[in-house]
Order: sequence, then structure tokens, then C-alpha cells
Amino acid sequence: MRIAQMAPLIESVPPRLYGGTERVVSYLTEELVRLGHEVTLFASGDSRTAARLVAGAPAAIRLDPQSYNPIFQYTCVLDELWRRNGEFDVFHFHLDVLQFPLFRPLAGRTLTTLHGRLDLPHLDPIYQRFAEFPLVSISDSQRKALPGANYLATVHHGLPLDLFPARLHPRGGYLAFVGRISPEKGVDRAIEIARRARLPLRIAAKVDPVDEAYFRERIAPLLDGPGVEFIGEVADRDKGEILGDALALLFPIDWPEPFGLAMIEAMACGTPVLAFRNGSVDEVIDEGITGVVASSVEEATAMVPRVTALDRHRVRRTFETRFSARRMAEDYVRLYEAAVGRSRPREAETVIRYPERARAPARVAKANGSAAAAVTTQVS
Repeated sequence: MRIAQMAPLIESVPPRLYGGTERVVSYLTEELVRLGHEVTLFASGDSRTAARLVAGAPAAIRLDPQSYNPIFQYTCVLDELWRRNGEFDVFHFHLDVLQFPLFRPLAGRTLTTLHGRLDLPHLDPIYQRFAEFPLVSISDSQRKALPGANYLATVHHGLPLDLFPARLHPRGGYLAFVGRISPEKGVDRAIEIARRARLPLRIAAKVDPVDEAYFRERIAPLLDGPGVEFIGEVADRDKGEILGDALALLFPIDWPEPFGLAMIEAMACGTPVLAFRNGSVDEVIDEGITGVVASSVEEATAMVPRVTALDRHRVRRTFETRFSARRMAEDYVRLYEAAVGRSRPREAETVIRYPERARAPARVAKANGSAAAAVTTQVS
């Protein structure tokens, strides 16, 4: 199948440092290539892929010193994709809504995965106006704020099985917080939980410009106390070490988390998760197997001994069953096949059947083969 993947241009695919959506696009793209599909990735020019690469910007916008205007870049790359639409059987967008006006005539051959929060007041009118576009949610919980949208399926994220090795005997003796510093992510709660539990906390997180004041005024003063180490933004290699040697990941969110990639990154390392009951948490965590779920700082503190005692072998095995990149890619392939030749604007919902929760495979399957060299085209 000839598949076009349209990634955001803010980060490279995969990101050099922090980045959620672009990371998922990378795992999906590489797995689709391994499955034998002809994939073209529209992304920033510094992306690394076994697929054919079409560069929508010379480099990732967030880290590029020239600070490209993303609207200009997206306008050009979407036009390029439209000009070449005869080359593809299906178009998979990870941009929210930017492609809707241009690709309306081909809506039935598209998928749009919604990676962000949907509880914002301006979203409902646009999804009503462009109701012919098939949508994919990344958790069932994500849909609750926008229940009437044209969802085709829910596809949970997945990771390559060899991305992070399991660390079944952690050496760090600490709790970890991984992600970004913002009010809804709850790093202040994580600090309080760790101190109440009398355990060190390592924080590997980026600070976006919009959150710099929050970090400076609310979080930085908390870092001066004992037992808290702020590492900053990290790449995958360092993230695997930080998560792998942690007793548990703290995920005390205060918002409707659409998925929470950090949770399955921890599980890949065999590290259990202590999370707050918001958004997708109950969907992602198998209670008492891969983590525990709390509703307050006090409850979370009391649960620290329970979560750190969970069987790390079982955490890893459950990750392999539920959250592999191969499972994610196969789910999307079924949706691509349904999209090819679709003639009606709205289709009956496709059911993705996930493996039974908490059931483990007999052994770890490694990703197959080596990546082919990418062919890169620059959008001018």
C-alpha cells in the first residue's frame, strides 16, 4: 500500500529531545516500512527514516535558530502533498485540522489521528463543518469531550519492543518524573509525593516558553529542597536509563490526558506507574499489574510501597502485549485498507480488538531487519 504520513514540523521525526506526536509518527512509519508498505513521510528535513522523506521545513521548527513560521511551512508542504496526491492510496495526517479545506475532495482516503486535548470550546464547530473526515482517537477517554465527531476507531500508541531494555533490578532507589513542566502535568504534586514518601525524585522534563514563568515562580523554588534533582530535557537514551533505574514513574496529572506516552515508556523498562485518575490513565494502566491509580497526594503517598513492589517482569510482559509498535501499525493498516475506495462520507465505526489486558506473550519479539536508506525530497 502507498501511504503518505504527514507529521508536524515542530520537531524532527523522531525528535532529538522531547516530542510526543513526532515520536509516535516515527514508530508507526518505521513499522509500516518493515511490514512492506511504500511509505512517504512529510516531515522536517532533519528527520531520520527508512521511508521516503519529503522535507516540509529544512529542520525542526522548535530547535531551528531561524525560527521558521509554521503556517508558511505547513502551507507549502500541504500543497506539495496535494500536488502529488495521485501517488498515494491513503493519507494519514497528524496535524489536527490544517489539511481539512484542501483535502475535502479526498476526505474518504484520509485518516486524521487526534493527538491533543479535545475539551476546548472552538473545536466542536470545525469537526461539525468537516464531518466527512474520518478521525482516529488515541484513547476512548479522549472522545468524551467531543462525542459527536466522526471517529473511525481508537488506536492506542505503541513503542518498538527494543527501544528501551527492561531493567528488572533497578539500581537508582528513586522515583521519576518524565515529560514537560506545565501546571497540568503535576510536577509539584510529584515533588510533594516523593518528599512525603522519603524517596529521591529525578525530573527529566522540558520547559516550553509558554511555561517559563510557571517554572520560575512555582517549580524552581521547590527544587532547592532536599531529594529533588532537575535534569531537564533528555533524549531517548538518557530517558531509558532514568526510567529503567527508577522504582516507579510518577504521573500525577491534572488534565484530561489524551494518552500519556511516558506511561508506556516506563512500562517498556519494566517500571511501574503511579498515576492520578484523569484522562486515559484507567485505559493505559492495568491496576495492580503495571501500576496503581490514585485520586489525591495523600492517597498516592500511601500507595508508593505498593507500586514499587509490583512485579517488573509482569510490567514488561504486559507492555509487550498491549503497546508494541507492531500492534499499533497493524491496527492502522486495517483502517488504511478500509479507507481505500471509501465512497461514502461517513462509515460505520471500525472496531479495533486489542489483546486481552494483563495477558503476556511467551517471549519478546525483536523488531525485524535494518532500516533502508531514506530518499529525501525538499519542498521548495
